[in-house]
Amino acid sequence: MHVMVIGAAGMIGRKLVEKLGSNAEALGRSIDRLTLVDVVAPPVPAALASVSNALALDLSDAGAAGTLASLRPDLIFHLAAIVSGEAEADFDKGYRVNLDGTRSLFEGIRFEGQKEPYTPRLIFASSIAVFGQPFPEKIRDDFFTTPLTSYGTQKAICELLLADYSRRGIFDGIGIRLPTICIRPGKPNKAASGFFSNILREPLVGQEAVLPVDENVRHWFASPRSAVGFFVHAARIDTRKIGPRRNLTMPGLSALVGEEIEALRRVAGDKAVKLIRREADPAVRSIVSGWATDFDAQRATALGFKAEANFDEIIKIHIDDELGGKI
Repeated sequence: MHVMVIGAAGMIGRKLVEKLGSNAEALGRSIDRLTLVDVVAPPVPAALASVSNALALDLSDAGAAGTLASLRPDLIFHLAAIVSGEAEADFDKGYRVNLDGTRSLFEGIRFEGQKEPYTPRLIFASSIAVFGQPFPEKIRDDFFTTPLTSYGTQKAICELLLADYSRRGIFDGIGIRLPTICIRPGKPNKAASGFFSNILREPLVGQEAVLPVDENVRHWFASPRSAVGFFVHAARIDTRKIGPRRNLTMPGLSALVGEEIEALRRVAGDKAVKLIRREADPAVRSIVSGWATDFDAQRATALGFKAEANFDEIIKIHIDDELGGKI
């Protein structure tokens, strides 16, 4: 099987590639070719180095999507995107990368299929940002998408395109609506949701973190380990069980910021909690206030997708995966 990961240098992309490198049968079939793509050349897993190719390519550049589609991968993970805060701050860049780049990829696949039959499985990283207020207490699978950010709008448009291109048999698509991924390793990025990770990640290593919202803010979370599991499971699933509604809200954990902090206290003690500095940011608060807080992800759960049950588990996963099991 030829597997392509677009956005392979990003956090989830790197972890997905690491998973493929550590478990050759993770996707249910052996990988005989792996193409990794990002705006910078992604790292190649040692276990798959002999069959891997790393490309530095911007999907939104003219001709880039056609070049990738011409390689005719059997399975495409499309993870490349401009994150929420950056898409809101830079309107042109958000639409160019998140929408135009994705549409170009879809069209590139369609063009390849016109030359000779070609119908790859395509798994698209969407987001719960496709939903907007007013919200019910729990958002069910039949709730409509009315995003209140440019990022959410871009993802919602791509979801519609994915469903239509799948309906027409151009590719076999699945849209994965990710919760906010927490705890993100590495340095803070430009996502408006970044503080959810920052207030745990930095204190765990003795560094100060800024909390820009109130502790009563509620949100929907899953760990990076669960995010990788979502994509791997989507690659193996029988899409006939999904039906025409190809975009799935992933399971997750609904929790208050205050509950995050109390979980940090239980795992790492008061000394870690004292490193959280409250500093209100009206811009971040405005974006976050328009996000969904709780879901009833029955479809995805019934299809076998899984996530964490509490924040203690999310923190311990970060300690195991990123800190060598010690703090």
